Amino acid sequence: MAKLKIVKVGDTVLRKVCRPVECITPRTLTLLDDMIETMRAANGVGLAAPQVGVLRRIVVIETEEDGLFELINPKIIAYSGEQESEEGCLSVPGRWGITRRPMHVTVRALNRKGETVDYTGSGLLAKAFCHELDHLDGKLYIDCAIRMLDN
Repeated sequence: MAKLKIVKVGDTVLRKVCRPVECITPRTLTLLDDMIETMRAANGVGLAAPQVGVLRRIVVIETEEDGLFELINPKIIAYSGEQESEEGCLSVPGRWGITRRPMHVTVRALNRKGETVDYTGSGLLAKAFCHELDHLDGKLYIDCAIRMLDN
């Protein structure tokens, strides 16, 4: 495994729409492993492939309460409720904002074995699902922040 360089705001790769993963290859699995290592080393909750310069629809998320999620070609299939809370991003270091996200989110994705899986999360996990999937469409939390907080 390798720790990857996290792309920062201003890099055009963060504003591009990612392509679906057509076939899960050993390279895909290595990317998942490297993204997990990178996310953990940066003390992040999630990391999307474009944040490490790869324009593929791949996301990793890990919370203390819910564990690790590896999502390939994820889509939000259901959401409900609302939460307003602080949000930050490894690609926007040192800045925080208040966002409004769904309280409950269900995503459908492929796992590393190519199996279709559905995961439902609430609170932080729901926010992480939304945040990381936004990255796959070239969106950052600062685009939807209700307000930015002072540093």
